[in-house]
Amino acid sequence: MAAHTRPETKARTFGENIESDLASRFLRVVETAAIASARTMGKGDRRLADDVATQAMRRTMDNVPMRGTIVIGEGERDEAPMLYIGEKVGAEFPDGTEVPEVDIAVDPLEGTNLCATGAPGAITVLAASERSGLLNAPDCYMEKIVVGPSCKNAVELDAPVADNLKNIAKRMERDVEDLVVVVLDRPRHEKLISDIRDAGARIKLIGDGDLSAGIAAAVIGTGVHAVMGSGGAPEGVITAAAIRCLNGYMLGRLVINKPELEERIARMGIKDKNKIYEAEDLAPGKQLIFAATGVTDGSLMRGVRFFGEGIRTSSVILTLRTGKVRFIDSIHLEKGPDVKVRFA
Repeated sequence: MAAHTRPETKARTFGENIESDLASRFLRVVETAAIASARTMGKGDRRLADDVATQAMRRTMDNVPMRGTIVIGEGERDEAPMLYIGEKVGAEFPDGTEVPEVDIAVDPLEGTNLCATGAPGAITVLAASERSGLLNAPDCYMEKIVVGPSCKNAVELDAPVADNLKNIAKRMERDVEDLVVVVLDRPRHEKLISDIRDAGARIKLIGDGDLSAGIAAAVIGTGVHAVMGSGGAPEGVITAAAIRCLNGYMLGRLVINKPELEERIARMGIKDKNKIYEAEDLAPGKQLIFAATGVTDGSLMRGVRFFGEGIRTSSVILTLRTGKVRFIDSIHLEKGPDVKVRFA
């Protein structure tokens, strides 16, 4: 395949078979980025970890047959040398075989500090849809609440914290004291943390990575029942893609508190800065792919493990139209005559 676009080639939109095919290819994209960043784990260099993940992700995406456009990435073109918003990625067939047009949102390494320090929860992540299937969110904060399928419409962004927790507990048929709420450990969340504790729920404070926490909240058995607080808006869009695939529930509202942000959302066509978004608004695509691989151990995925004969990765792949949720444990074997596969 020849990299980048060929004007004479006709592109096609997603079909069910295309979604399935791209999901497996996007798995390789996040696996490669996770392996690259995992080699920097614990070295204390967050910039290096992010850089190698970004390079590996970009390089691998250029082998995927598609016309891809980055709609959420490392920043604007003048701020990011690679995987910037608007960048074209993918490959096309020399014989002119049609390829799908895809919008892509990436976080090459969510939790750069986590990787740099060896802390749990770092992941590589990608979401994709047909054209215009992912909101091009500004790089600002977003107020968020993320809960599982049983709590749909049970929470409100402006409701008192205690009321939301009571409603979550009622839907889950448990006491408020049994709930675990994930909150980013930030000074801006001081009152939220106090309100959650006053209501009687337990809190899991995290240093980074509310995207992976949001996914965990939508999966039964992770020990996470809700995510509350403000985090990155771009990460909120990627979370929404996963939440739709998992049948969860999410609310979000952009935090527009600076004149430059007012100007930017106006340029992006966002008219109501106070709009409360649901997952379907943030990721409206009819077909969605979400792929993530653990870099360090987390609630859903184990981190990358290196051993004598190869590398082991833990990933999750979600697709909306085909309705598949796949947890994938992969062993990447090194070439050699005496390679052995280990179970654990």
